Amino acid sequence: MVDYLMYIEKYIEDEKKVLDMLDRNEINRALNLLEECLKNDSNIYIFGNGGSSATASHFVNDFNKGISENTKKKFRFQCLNDNIPTVMAIANDIGFDEIFRFQLNERITDKDVIIAISGSGNSKNVINAVEYAKSVGCKIIGLTGFIGGKLKELSDISLHAPINSMQITEDIHMFFDHLMMSIFYKTMCNKEHING
Repeated sequence: MVDYLMYIEKYIEDEKKVLDMLDRNEINRALNLLEECLKNDSNIYIFGNGGSSATASHFVNDFNKGISENTKKKFRFQCLNDNIPTVMAIANDIGFDEIFRFQLNERITDKDVIIAISGSGNSKNVINAVEYAKSVGCKIIGLTGFIGGKLKELSDISLHAPINSMQITEDIHMFFDHLMMSIFYKTMCNKEHING
């Protein structure tokens, strides 16, 4: 049997260090903005590439079903990378860099919120959509890693994982989702845990 314990310990230690460095105030600001979206019936558009696209989908599930199942008002999350035919048509006919901006164009208003996910913070299609959304007046929550890239600079609220590891960055991005969901589950739904 191969002994991987050294690698396991290193990964876990790196993860714990990043968790300790997270900006709690930014997480609190994100929670407040999302609660404001719920009260105002604002749309929340979320998107990313690769593993970040899976995280975006997971956010939608946790907020639109997990929390909203137990509240009178419902979250209005929309994941821009979930409709594969739409994404592929835009990529093929217009260009991959436009797959998110095209879906936002002439649809969003200044009361909507964008959650953009990019480990590097420099994914061109993510930045294009964020720049367009900012021009409309939308607030931006950016989930990033590494040094944050352009997305961190453009974000009104920065949920940043300060580590040069895509794997741990993506772990932390899921942590943000589950942390915020669990807090709302307690405060909005008066429940400790989600069953099932």
